[in-house]
Order: sequence, then structure tokens, then C-alpha cells
Amino acid sequence: MVIALHEFDLLRPTSYKKALDLISQYGKQARLIAGGTDLMVDLRKNKCPQIEYVIDISRLKDLAYIKEDNDMLRIGSLTTHKNIVDSKLIDKYAKVLALGCREIGSPQIRNRGTIGGNIITGSPCADSVTPLVALDAVLVIESKEEIREVPISEFYNGPYKPKIKEDEFLKEIYFKKMSSDYNFDFIKVKRRNAVSKSRINIAALGKLDSAGMVKDIRLAPGSITPKPQRFKNAEKVILNKKPNVKLIEKMSKQVADTMIEKSGYRWSTEYKKPVIESLTKRILRTVLEVE
Repeated sequence: MVIALHEFDLLRPTSYKKALDLISQYGKQARLIAGGTDLMVDLRKNKCPQIEYVIDISRLKDLAYIKEDNDMLRIGSLTTHKNIVDSKLIDKYAKVLALGCREIGSPQIRNRGTIGGNIITGSPCADSVTPLVALDAVLVIESKEEIREVPISEFYNGPYKPKIKEDEFLKEIYFKKMSSDYNFDFIKVKRRNAVSKSRINIAALGKLDSAGMVKDIRLAPGSITPKPQRFKNAEKVILNKKPNVKLIEKMSKQVADTMIEKSGYRWSTEYKKPVIESLTKRILRTVLEVE
């Protein structure tokens, strides 16, 4: 079977400024491509019939970086998942993000795919997004006219619906560095052991004080609500308390109840409810050091 690829003009800007000019000029007629792991699939399936121009930004190497900025870590949107997995800075200050990116696709996809592309696609099961939500990450979005900053937890209207305009570009992601007394974990449930999208994923980080009380806890599940978010009502169950099995069980039930409140009771709820409870218990026992 021959698959006819959607026809388009390929544009290759040599600078970030020229890329912004092209985005502003062509608007909804154009799409950006960096790794291409999502866009090429969409083009082959003719999901983008309005696209006349593809703007290749893969050569803008100045947008591929991971760097410290005082107490912040900043990641350029063209940084690949492999760069994140291999980064000593990420391992030291935000290991949960490396754990999530390690689960994305295959080695080929991790080598090509970028964190910016994963965010912009807006998939509810994106394995880099839930760690970023747990890290309270902020997105730097730029057009020719303005620069704005948006918390990633406020960036989506729903599945595959990022709040970004046709002339805007996701330039950078930043978040506060986590201190060495934080614990991190990321769990992904998938249909098979090979390359597979998440059915459910969950990212968490936590910190205990010297008395063993929960000083900070952040829990961000994926694929169970229309858009990624921290489950703050559930976090309050255990915050400023000494963690134990009973409190973890109570928090896990709160997570499941919040899922139903946010998503409604659906055909998949009978499966997802016990699974998310089990995953929450497992991840909390790890990050809060409960035997």
C-alpha cells in the first residue's frame, strides 16, 4: 500500500528571530517541526489538510540547553528527551523529569523528540508533562509582539488543546531546583513492555523534615483527567503529618475520588479507579519512605 504524504513547502530558518517571523507570517497555514515524532505521523494520516508550510527549527541549537540560573533550572524547548535523561543537572535537581523522559517511546524517539514538542502536542499521557506539573514548571511563550509565562498546569484547555496562539513559540521551560532532601518517583502503566503509550502515569516528589513530618508533597497523575494537574486536595491529607500506611491509603482514595470528580464516571473508570489507588500507594511509600 502506498501512502501519499501531504504536500507542503519546507522552510528552514537559520535563527530564532527568523523562525518567529515565519510563524507570524504564515500562522495557521504552518506547523513547526523539530523531532517530528508527532507531526510526521499526522501528515501521513492527513490530519493537517490546512498545512501549507512546515517550518523546520531542528537546526536552532541555541534552543537546546539545560542550564542553572540561580535557584532555577532552565530547559530550552528543543532539548531532546535523551539530553534530559543524560543530564547531570536534571539528575541532581529534578530527577523525576529524567524518570519520565526515560519512559518516552523508543531510543530513536528519545533521540529525536523534544520536550517542547511533547508539551505542545498536549497528549494526556505525555510522560514528560506530569513530572513538569509536579515540579510546578513554568513555560516561556514568545511571539513577535510579546513574551508571556504560563504555569504548565494552566496551559491546557483539555486533551490535545494547548493554550498557544498561531504566532507563538514555546521557547523555554523553567522550575525551581529541588534540594537533595527530596525523593522522586515516576510510574507508568502501559499495554505492553515494548514501545507503548501510557494508560496511566504518575509523578511524585516529597520531602520530610527532621522530625519525619511531610514538609512537601506533590502528586501529578496523567491520563486520568482531561488535563494534567496536581491533586492538591489529596496532597493536603498528608501534608504536615507523619506519613503512615493509613494516611497513604486515605490519600489514595482521595486521588481516585478526585479523578471521578474531574472526569466523570466513564467506561474506563472501573479499571482506572483501583489502578490509580494502587499506584498512588506505591509511589507515596517510595517518596515518603514508608515501609
